Amino acid sequence: MKRNRVDAVLDRLEQMGLEQLVITDATSIFYLTGIWVDAGERLVALYLSRHRDCCFFVNNMFNLPPDPGVKIVRFSDTDPYLEMLAGCTDSTRPLGVDKNMPARFLLPLMSMGCGAEYVNASICVDGARAVKDEEEMEAMRRVSAINDKAMAEFKALLKEGVTEREISNQMKEIYQKLGADDLSFPPSVCFGANAAIGHYRSGNVALKKGDCALLDVGCKKDSYCADMTRTFFCGEIAKEEHRRVYELVLEANRAAEAIIKPGVRLCDIDAAARKVIEDAGYGDRFTHRLGHFIGLEVHDFGDVSGANQETAVPGNIFSIEPGIYLEGDVGVRIEDLVLVTETGCEILNSYGKDLEII
Repeated sequence: MKRNRVDAVLDRLEQMGLEQLVITDATSIFYLTGIWVDAGERLVALYLSRHRDCCFFVNNMFNLPPDPGVKIVRFSDTDPYLEMLAGCTDSTRPLGVDKNMPARFLLPLMSMGCGAEYVNASICVDGARAVKDEEEMEAMRRVSAINDKAMAEFKALLKEGVTEREISNQMKEIYQKLGADDLSFPPSVCFGANAAIGHYRSGNVALKKGDCALLDVGCKKDSYCADMTRTFFCGEIAKEEHRRVYELVLEANRAAEAIIKPGVRLCDIDAAARKVIEDAGYGDRFTHRLGHFIGLEVHDFGDVSGANQETAVPGNIFSIEPGIYLEGDVGVRIEDLVLVTETGCEILNSYGKDLEII
């Protein structure tokens, strides 16, 4: 068990007026224990309590380290494992439950009366995960450095006639050559008008002179995720509006990053970028929030949006990714990951952002 992380969750549990919590999300369990169990349809559950023994419920088929640092409760496929879990909880007290707990587990536990009431308490883990410790900060620096190196290699692949899919198919091998473990999400390689399509992946479109080439890519290293977007142009700038759009997105990216420090509201960071784009008349073409939190998952809980009035705190890591999307024409997005420090922020990506014509 990672005691400091467990204590942070228990402190948040106390602030909610709760004493106990059942976690079934594999990523959150890994965060707290250092143990990864890909359980599939089987139950894997971590029971945390402020006043009782913490217990880790694991099927016999999964291997565990010799000294996991938490009480292990083993069971087989035919054991009454939900009754075993219910026997561990305090039925007289409210029970915090995981927002991702499958109904096939939660409903029987509720029918057994394993808690006086049931509260979605995932924010206790989500909030702790949003504030990275030193070990996590270093992991995020390492994986982002790999992403920077990879972006340079991806750019070198961009030639007239190459297709989006031909580029994306080479990315995993390049990442692994540079030391990454895997992709953190399927790469988004978008040429020309495809760059204006939200969540577009990669097709058979070939790159041609004057096209933009938007690369939204990320890798994993030691379980932590990187994410970065850069937009290039092939051969020339086809329209002066494309140059203008690029420069606006870059200005918006830098405007947001310039104000990041502890105590600044996340909605105000979003507003700093959005104002640049709105003042230029493209407000309706910036169609998404400014950023998302990231760590063990490429989209951790939390975002940088106009709706989030929470303030930045040291240890937060999130993306800054303004964009302008002209349907049927061009799309530009520039994305960095930033770490909130005690006095400001550290930009985790060093790959250049000035306009590049390749």
